[in-house]
Formats: sequence, structure tokens, C-alpha cells
Amino acid sequence: MADVVLVKGSCPLDCQDTCSWVAHVDNGKVVKVAGARDHPFTRGVLCAKVKDYEQRTYASDRLLHPLRRVGEKGSHNFERITWDEAVGTIAARFGAIIDEFGAEALMPLFFLGSLGAVQHDALRRLFHVLGASRPTGSVCAQAGNVLAAEGHPRGFDPEDIVEAELIVVWGANLLTTAHHHWHFITEARKNNGARIVVIDPIRTRTAQAADDHVPIRPGTDRVLALGLANVLLREGLADIDYARDWADDVDVYLDEVVTWTPERVAAECGITEETVVSLGRQFGTARPAVIRSGVGPQQSVGGEAYLRSLSALAILGGHWKLRGGGMFAEAYPEFDIGAAAGIDLVDGDPRHLDIARMGPLLSDPDLDPPIKGLMVWNMNPAIALPDSATVAQGLGRVDLFTVVVEHFMTDTARYADIVLPSTTQLEHFDILGAWGHHYISVNNPAITPLGETKSHGEVMRLLATAMNLEHPALKASDEQIAAAALPENVDLDQLKADGWHKISPPAVAAPGSEAKLHLTGPTHEAQPPPEPDMLQMLTPKGQFFMNTSFANMSRHRKAMKHPILEMNPTDAAARSLTDGQQVAISNDQGVIVSALQISDAVRPGVTSLPGKWWAFPTETAAVANILSPSAWSPGGQPAYNDIYVHVTPAETSQTPSRGDGPASPLHP
Repeated sequence: MADVVLVKGSCPLDCQDTCSWVAHVDNGKVVKVAGARDHPFTRGVLCAKVKDYEQRTYASDRLLHPLRRVGEKGSHNFERITWDEAVGTIAARFGAIIDEFGAEALMPLFFLGSLGAVQHDALRRLFHVLGASRPTGSVCAQAGNVLAAEGHPRGFDPEDIVEAELIVVWGANLLTTAHHHWHFITEARKNNGARIVVIDPIRTRTAQAADDHVPIRPGTDRVLALGLANVLLREGLADIDYARDWADDVDVYLDEVVTWTPERVAAECGITEETVVSLGRQFGTARPAVIRSGVGPQQSVGGEAYLRSLSALAILGGHWKLRGGGMFAEAYPEFDIGAAAGIDLVDGDPRHLDIARMGPLLSDPDLDPPIKGLMVWNMNPAIALPDSATVAQGLGRVDLFTVVVEHFMTDTARYADIVLPSTTQLEHFDILGAWGHHYISVNNPAITPLGETKSHGEVMRLLATAMNLEHPALKASDEQIAAAALPENVDLDQLKADGWHKISPPAVAAPGSEAKLHLTGPTHEAQPPPEPDMLQMLTPKGQFFMNTSFANMSRHRKAMKHPILEMNPTDAAARSLTDGQQVAISNDQGVIVSALQISDAVRPGVTSLPGKWWAFPTETAAVANILSPSAWSPGGQPAYNDIYVHVTPAETSQTPSRGDGPASPLHP
């Protein structure tokens, strides 16, 4: 191993930690990927998902050549073609769509399969120049985007959490989803005697490691926040003058707060009155306290109301005054993805289409022009979007020309007309921002691309040439695309050598008088089940899957075992269900099958199905979004948490389906 070369890179995935890593390359092959020990935030440790990322690159089912569909959509019948054939076909079909329907009939569809400026943003340049429809919204944290647009701060440097005396982890399972953040929480506990309280309907790994666990009823988070504010107000712990510096509706907010007594809150949230009072006092006396919010509680029709209530509580407590206090949901370094994406290339004002509503949009007969050409990268919408039956129906349209850029034959790729093989993180250059800390990270390529895989920047350049597009921005190299996102004071060569650079935005401060916030807004309280015997089903992230990524990898699947529905013993007894049996999980939209695990880690009335499983192979096809409603918050956040289901013993021959209609196209 004397000739091993160490190459600095970083994890590309949709995680708040954006870990820096080092690829170990021996004779042109990556033999190990390890955490970068010198990184102040990630500290040399990788998560269970990516600790052997090289296995993803060298996987036997990796896509290495362009493919063309030869069978029905969804049937997984493809033939290998050349890049010239693939690019020529795409250019011709996109050109014909523009000629007949206009450029807005083209739709790019992408999310955070990679956070890299090249892999996430290069292809956006192509569609900006073409004048295609512009994607808007978010799959998982749109509620936070809405609040940020209003001026509410969503976070600060998470390393400052070491200064806190109370950390309220609200709806976040950090030890599974962002475990490097836990470093700073435990340091606060060690140095300050900080108390850690987890608010979550499930006793997660993080809840088990905390000092207290508050298992509230899902969807009642806003009510609990109001109840804690009530305690602050009643016991003289509220900083009302400070709140007035921030907001122009403080009196309206306080009028609502006084109505939410601890007794009323306890009954609504399914916890004790003593818990409300105790936590309120702790929050009011700690200097400072921080609310460490997760993304999960945003994912309901009340998503914005939830996050607004936490922001209001942090402001009322005066915690933003002190380092390490306030509310933390997300954090970003200075990094201009708009520059990498070429936002300035947009001519006029092409229409905006919400990516979270792609199912209805693809099936909307009144959409003018209809979406006729779709290009998907960094995303698996057939699994990740709500009401996946509607998404599958839209992807299955015979008049929809779809291109998917991917590593593997995902559920979405099965619907493609053309599949293009994408490089993995070990095979291309990129620069990444973050959404959980203040570090910019570089990814130096460790090996040459396998097979005929290409970076998304190279795909952009090939398509631009084939479509006779001469704009200079479409000729930019991958390094030029990535460097466009960097602040002026960050040197690209130095970043390549160092691996990372920290560049924090300005500290949070009260807004000026012309930009005061609103602590109140539209509310959507938790709704009871549609039918008395239905249970609310939560779909938290799995420890070994990253959203839908890795659900096809053998080690990850073995670690997750199989789809498991967790249920409280009280609910299981009421249904005469036994631990380990196969159960059918159903509502009006369809049915999925899973093993049952009876556990008091889940509160009564709630079930939990961790992980985003693919529809293939069919024996593990517990695609939770078959059952998710076509429902969104006012700001467009998909309501993944608002799923209510019946749980019954599964029939021996039962397989997933889509309600009373024909068998799902995901299961040919």
C-alpha cells in the first residue's frame, strides 16, 4: 500500500453534515474512503451510509453506458446506445417539443442527490438558456424556505451550540440523520452542564441519549410551543421588549399565548401538565437555550405554522441575544448556487412549476403548455414525491419524452426514454456548499470515470453543442461552473489543496423597523384520523438509506433487513397483531406490506415506517408514498406526515397495489 494516493473530497448527499473525506487510491482504484480528520466539524468520521462509498462506484449494477427504452415505460426494457445517439435523440426531441409547444413544455426536475455546484446546477444552465419551465418549491423543507423569505432566521454557526445551557432537539433524530451535530451538543453538556431534551413522537436513538424525552402527539408541535411561551409569560421569563424589536404583531401573538395554558396544552399534546411547566421554566431560565429543529415536523399541512411557532418562542425567550442561542434548523456558508446555475441566463419570466406537485402537473389536462419533455437528475420522484401513484401515472405517459441522468436503474429511470450514466463523487470535480454548517468543501476527482459515465457539466456541454446553442456559459468547464459559486475571497487552488474553507454569513440580529417579522400566521392544527381505527403513519429517515439513495445497495439493505412498521403494544393488541407478522398497511390510495415490530418506542395512535424503499424487488416494495396524500402546506410543503392508515394481517399472496384501480405501473 506504499503507493496509495490520498485525494481530498467530500460527501455529495442531501445531509446537513456534508462530510469532508479522503479517497485512498491504489493503482487507479479507490480502495477506501475515510473521513478527513482535520475537518473541524466532521472530525474524521463518516456515517453508516457512506463509510464504504467506493462500493457505490464499483457496484455491479452501476449504469455505465447510455440506454434507450425499447419496451413499455416502467418495464425495464432498454438497449445500449452510443453517446452520439443519446445526445442526438435528446436534442432532436427537445427541439421538436420547443417548435410545437414552446420551450415551457420542457421541464428540468432535480433535487439534492448531490449538493455539488456542477452535479446540481450545471444542467440548469441549459434549461435557462432554452427558456424552459422553472422548477420551484422543495421536497422536504419548503416550510423553512417560506419563513426564511419572510425574514425569520433559521440558524447560526452550529459550533456555537457548545455555549448553550439547554438544547431542545425538536423533531430531529440527529444520531441517525446528522450525527456530527451531536458533537457540539455533548460538548455543551460536558462544559456547561447543558440539559438535552428531545421532543419526538418516537423514542429515537437521539431521544435515548438525551436527558428527557417528550413524546408529543404528531402535529401538536405548535401547541406545545405556545404552551411553553405561556409559561414564560406567566412566570416573568419572557423578554417582551426584545420581541417587539423583532416583530410587529407581538400583542396579537401574546393574546393567543395566554389561551394555551399548560393544562390545555397537555391534553392536546398527549403529555403531562408538569412536563409543559418544567420545560417552559428550563427554556426561560437557561442562558442561552437553543431549539434544534428537524425537518420532519415541517412535513405537514401545518409546516409553516410549526416553524413560525418555534421562531416566535426563541425570540420571546430572548435567546438570540447570546452566542449559541435561538433556533437552529439550517445553516449555510456564503455560496452562490445561483451563479453556478446561471440564473442570469433566464430571458423573460418563464413559468414556475412546483416540483412537489409533479404528479398532478404531469396529469393536468389544463396545463398550457403541457409538460412534454422532462429531464431528471439528482432525484427519484417516483418514490420521493407524495402520492406516488399519480407520479407514476404521469411518468408513464406515452407522449412524455423523459431523460434520466443516474447511477442506477431507479424506479424513475425505468420510465425514461433515454438514460444517461452519471459519474459518482469519486469521478468528477465539484465544490459543495452545505445546509447544516458554514463550510465550503471541494471534491477532487480520485479516479477517471468508469465506463462511459460523464459529469453533469459534460452532459450540458454535449447537449448544448447538439442543439446549436452558442452561449459562452454553456461552454464553461466543470471547474469554471463550480468556481462561479465561490465568494471572491476564496481561492480555488487553495481550496483544492485544503479541502474545505469556512466562511460564515453575518450574525443574526433583530431586523430594522421596516422589516419586522410576523410571529403569527395561518394555522392548521392536527386533524384526527379520518376513521376511528386508523393510525397516523410517520416515515422517518432510515439509518442506512439517504432518502432513496442506497436502497439498492446490498450492505445497506442487509442492515435495514426489510421494511418494518413499528407500532405501540396498545394498538397492536387492539388489532390482535403479533410481533414479526406481515401486515397490510392501507388507505384509500393503496396498500403496502411490511413486517410488524411491536415497540413502546412509538406512542399510541402512531406507527413508523423508516426508510424510503424502492418498488423493486417487490418483496421489499413498501413504498410509503403510495399512501401519502396529495396535500401541501400553504407554502407548498408536501404533507408526508399526514398519512393515516389501517393496519391488518397481510394475506399470503398480498402485494403492493394502488387502491381499487389497476396494478401500479411500478409493479409490472
